[in-house]
Amino acid sequence: MTTAMQMDVVMETPNTLLTDIEAEELPDMPVPIDVKTVFQGGLFLLALLAACYVAGEIILPIVLAFVLKLVLQPAMRLLETPHLPRMIAALAIIIVLFGSIVGLGAALSGPAASWAQKLPAAVPRLEERLTFLSRPIQTLQKFLHQAEGLTQPADPAVPTVAVQGSGLSDKLLNGTRTVASGLFTTVLVLFFLLVSGDIFLRRLVEVLPRFKGKRQAVEISQQIEANISAYLVTITIMNAAVGIGTGIVAAMCGVGNPVLWGTIAFLLNYVPILGPVIGVTIFVLVGLLSIDALWLAFVPAGAYLIIHIIEGETVTPMLLARRFTINPVLVVLAIVFWYWMWGVLGVILAMPMLAITKIICDRIQPLNAFGHFIEG
Repeated sequence: MTTAMQMDVVMETPNTLLTDIEAEELPDMPVPIDVKTVFQGGLFLLALLAACYVAGEIILPIVLAFVLKLVLQPAMRLLETPHLPRMIAALAIIIVLFGSIVGLGAALSGPAASWAQKLPAAVPRLEERLTFLSRPIQTLQKFLHQAEGLTQPADPAVPTVAVQGSGLSDKLLNGTRTVASGLFTTVLVLFFLLVSGDIFLRRLVEVLPRFKGKRQAVEISQQIEANISAYLVTITIMNAAVGIGTGIVAAMCGVGNPVLWGTIAFLLNYVPILGPVIGVTIFVLVGLLSIDALWLAFVPAGAYLIIHIIEGETVTPMLLARRFTINPVLVVLAIVFWYWMWGVLGVILAMPMLAITKIICDRIQPLNAFGHFIEG
């Protein structure tokens, strides 16, 4: 780029951004300029994502097992002693983890089924309490019908034949089979990952030809394990605090089954940005169905929102600021993309995978620019 072109770019840059750049004295980030290399890297990335989409049923449990291994590795090191074999320690960790999940699910299945049975009868009450929204909803429906009439062609409609597929029971059976298969794969892979320890890293170090590459592989592995483990443990503790606080608020407001709502708040908090929005909506509906006074019905949702703001905007950022500063726009894009790829589990894994990508890019010099772009 010539000097004149550089001056034009500087003149077009906003004053605030230019001031920040001068104040921080940002280092130059080397960007790969070889078109062939960039093109090949893009093709490899597209092929990798296509494989993740097509073979998601088998790849997703394996990725989940690797992430869980990063979280459980510190506990594995604590349990591993000369008198306790790795296999017994790994088996004990998996039994405690998945036994707790199954026990909690069994304990909450009763209250969840009870609320599901109440839902059809509660819809008229909900409509009655939301009558003040009927006029805006009718206006919106009228507008949508008019827009639909403008977009439809003038040709007579072709009659369609509805083909009935499998019943609800078949869909539930297929969904249960898929979940059970994915859970079995996750448990199996996680067990052998915990038992094998650092065998993959050792083999990688042995294969790499240069000492610099060996040291870089070890540093990347250690940083990924330390940062991702600290991140997941921290947000799990904070999510548990949010769940406990929400359960206490639900009990104080007279909403039934506070353990159920605390667990829902705990799980939704794993999903950045979108999870709290869904949580507020759920607690608004629950408050309207459970509490007679209209103004008091919004208290559970308001309290949940306040708890989340305190946790998500103050406490958790302070705890994770030194480890993770990721562009929030990229976080939203990653959530949307991985939800499209892998559903709810993809949303939960979006942040760890984005953080792992940033760690790898920061440690490999040709990818430093991409790591800097991911940074918040």
